[in-house]
Amino acid sequence: MDIKTKLNIVLYEPEIPQNTGNIVRLAACTNCDVYLVGKLGFSIDSRHLKRAGLDYWDSVNIERVENLEDLWVKFPQSRFYYLTTKTKNLYTDANFKDGDFLVFGPETRGLPEKLLNDQAQYALTIPMKDGQRSLNLSNSVAIVVYEALRQIGV
Repeated sequence: MDIKTKLNIVLYEPEIPQNTGNIVRLAACTNCDVYLVGKLGFSIDSRHLKRAGLDYWDSVNIERVENLEDLWVKFPQSRFYYLTTKTKNLYTDANFKDGDFLVFGPETRGLPEKLLNDQAQYALTIPMKDGQRSLNLSNSVAIVVYEALRQIGV
């Protein structure tokens, strides 16, 4: 199956190289672009990062971006969804479209609260059992990317 849809995965200040490597591999398999935003919690040359992404690095468009505002300016007509544990809006209730941006926060703290408050209508969550903090970042990205592809009809 050839996936022609283009989704965009945005990792805001990711901290764990293995997660980012896994997400790059997912992006290669699902035709997604990856944007690494802000301060990274690892070196881009990390052996853990490269190992987790295996030989998929050349199959993915990866861009470093200083801040989210730069993406908003570069893609003014695009929709941005913000994944968080701090909303009741389910990711399955979103109406994903080709070209959407899926924004995920750092593993230990998530996206900034001000951003989530300012973009509340675009904040989405993956349901979890009460009392649990969060899912693994690469698992969360995979769940949402595949739901978006399902909705789009891939």
